[in-house]
Formats: sequence, structure tokens, C-alpha cells
Amino acid sequence: MELEIKNLSKCYGKYQALSNINIKLNEGVYGLLGANGAGKTTLMNLITDNVRRNSGEILFDGTDILKLGKAFRKELGYMPQQQGFYDKFSSKAFLLYMANLKGISRKQAKEETDRLLKVVNLDNVAHKKIGEFSGGMKQRVLLAQALLGNPTVLLLDEPTAGLDPKERIRIRNFISEIAEDKIVLISTHVVSDIEFIAKEIILLKEGKLISHNTCNSLTKEIENKVFEVEIEKEELKYFQENYRVSNLFHSGDKITVRIVTDTPPKNYAPKPVPPTLEDLYLYVFEN
Repeated sequence: MELEIKNLSKCYGKYQALSNINIKLNEGVYGLLGANGAGKTTLMNLITDNVRRNSGEILFDGTDILKLGKAFRKELGYMPQQQGFYDKFSSKAFLLYMANLKGISRKQAKEETDRLLKVVNLDNVAHKKIGEFSGGMKQRVLLAQALLGNPTVLLLDEPTAGLDPKERIRIRNFISEIAEDKIVLISTHVVSDIEFIAKEIILLKEGKLISHNTCNSLTKEIENKVFEVEIEKEELKYFQENYRVSNLFHSGDKITVRIVTDTPPKNYAPKPVPPTLEDLYLYVFEN
């Protein structure tokens, strides 16, 4: 199974949202990282055919998805970033409604709805109106509807937004489990959600693909660019203004700052430390 994106471009008027994107995806989890406006949601909307491309191709097992049409949409599960619901629907009623739109039989829809409500930990509020749900609970409903019909291509746009740490870990582990026979593309700002489950990371910046590799390979690119420096408390503002500070912690009357930089500060004895995906994100996207 393969989803291939070839020379894909999209403009909104004079604004170039995506420029000549080339990626090949097969079974497994892919993390899509980029700052706001990088083109992540546009890419997902093009794969779902919610917006029209200007040029390029999106091929599923060698055939353009526009030619496949309904056949490809049956293989597709999409969790949008925006929470658009009928607030008077219960979560169960909403999933049954979405299953009907996807052409799933009534018997299968009931079985899948009950199973997925348990998966996203909403089975105890299955008959409660969605309008009474918290933002995190609504996120879980969106994830459940994306999984209806057991899609082979799963697009998740900020899937853990609004979830508490326990639920985020639970959903992250579930996504990892089901990805063995699916192509899963996750767009997120929560770097830890994909650092350990993504087989590859896709970096988009200002509509361009700047890198596409394993997490280990990408972080190796910034070896010797991540340091910890012990400073006085009154020096913190200077470091925040002049360096990319990825973390800090207090140690007695001192502060240890973790910085990402090409040029470590002199006269401070900076200590090189192994880089993380979060460090890479700061290095690439925080100027």
C-alpha cells in the first residue's frame, strides 16, 4: 500500500500554500510538523480532496485519487482540526449518523460505534449531548468518527488538542497499535505525541518540504547544537531574548537553561547534550 504525492502545489490567490511537494508514504505513522501557516492542513485537505490542487498528483497504489473518487474515500478516515458538531446529537447518534454517510451497514455501524466509544473512553457518556462535552471530549468524538469503516489511510489534524496527559498517552498508544496496516499521517504541535511512534517525520516550512526522515536521523543533524548552561537568575531574560531556550529548571539559586544554537555562549562552559525532536523543531522553525 502506498500513497504518493508528486509535485503537489496549491495557491490561494497570490499566496503559495504548498510548493512542489514530493512524498511517498506506506504503512505506519508519519508525523507532520510545521509552524502555523506551514501548509499542514492544506496538505490534508488536498489528500481528502476538500480543496482543489493547482498542480501535481496524489496517487493511491499508483492511481490518482481523483480517478478513484468514491473508492478512495472508502479507504480514508479524516479527523479535522475544527470541531463542527450538531450539539444536540449524542456521541453515539453522531457516530451512527457519520457511519450512514460513509455507507456502512446498520449492523456494522452499531458494532463499530459501541467499540469506538470504548476506545476513546466515551462509552459511559454515549447518550449525553455533544454540546455538553468539554473540548477534549469533542476531540475524542472526532477521532472515533475518523476510524469508522476501518480506513487504510488515516489523516489526523491535531488529534490530541485539548486532551489531558493521560488521555493523550492513551490515544497515542492506540494510534501506534492500529498503524501496522494503515498509513497514518498526524499533524500536531505536540512534538512528544509523534517523537516515539512516528516512523518518519515530515517538516514543512512556508509551504515547502524541507526534510523527510526518521526522528533519529533528523535529530542527528543538530548534534553539537544543543547545550545546557548554568546561569544566574538575572541572566535568564538575556538568554530568552538571544537564544532558542527549549527548557529550563532551577537548581538552588542558579538556573540551568537548555538552548539550541549554532554558536554557544562564551564564558559559560556550555555542556553539549543529546538533541530531541523538540530541539529540532525550535532549530528549524523558531528564528
